[in-house]
Amino acid sequence: MDIINAIIMGIVQGLAEYLPISSSGHLEICRDLLGLDLTGAESLEFDVLLHVATVLSTIVILWREFAPLCVSFFTWRRDANFTYVCKILLSCIPVAIVGVCFKDNIEAFFGTGLRIVGICLLVTAALLTFSYAFRTRPLEAGRSLRPGKAPRDITYLDAFIIGCAQAVAVLPGLSRSGTTIATGILIGDKREQVARFSFLMVIIPILGEALLDIKDYFTEPAATVASSIGWLPMLLGFLASFIVGCIACKWMLEIVKKGKLIWFALYCLVVGVLCIIFN
Repeated sequence: MDIINAIIMGIVQGLAEYLPISSSGHLEICRDLLGLDLTGAESLEFDVLLHVATVLSTIVILWREFAPLCVSFFTWRRDANFTYVCKILLSCIPVAIVGVCFKDNIEAFFGTGLRIVGICLLVTAALLTFSYAFRTRPLEAGRSLRPGKAPRDITYLDAFIIGCAQAVAVLPGLSRSGTTIATGILIGDKREQVARFSFLMVIIPILGEALLDIKDYFTEPAATVASSIGWLPMLLGFLASFIVGCIACKWMLEIVKKGKLIWFALYCLVVGVLCIIFN
């Protein structure tokens, strides 16, 4: 992988991680368009590196929310921030179970490639459209998301349901942010709160996966991966993903607040159809 390709991949990851268009799906599309011939190990290690970069961008952009959460949780203050972290931890249980126990089986069953990416992008488009049509428009018209009730704060049950949506989004092309945000809106949570919760809840799974992979960097196969890709492309890809991720995170928070997810549904529809046609 050369420097230009690594930077392009970083930019794609930084944008697609926060916009509801599937980062894993777009990385797969990007590899196909650029003609990158990476082994499974090379692809996995580079993707994890880019995901860690976007997690760090989340922490930077949401630092004012993130820091008090850490302080309350690790000092056991039992305040609202402590409760919020508990909800995040609860939301991580489904994806942890899927990632540890069933990820390989899911990948083997559904496979990889542009066809599965295209199908999952169509599912993402449908989910975003459904959440917009049945939940966003009534809110803009001044009516409640739920009959007789105003949009609510995220409850423990909501956190678990959103976590289940995140677990389903392990498939390439099924947007994690789009799935979790749309699910939160559909069950009646406040849009802005759902977006922030969606961005914060992914920190633990991605960092957990990265920590599990750290040991691989000290083994011979990992050294081969690093040398074959090159440390400079990996570094520049990381920086590109981090910088673009910071911009995309702030942008997405504003988009969700305004309820304009329908445009991403149209985008996913077009790209999904193209992926299936040109598979």
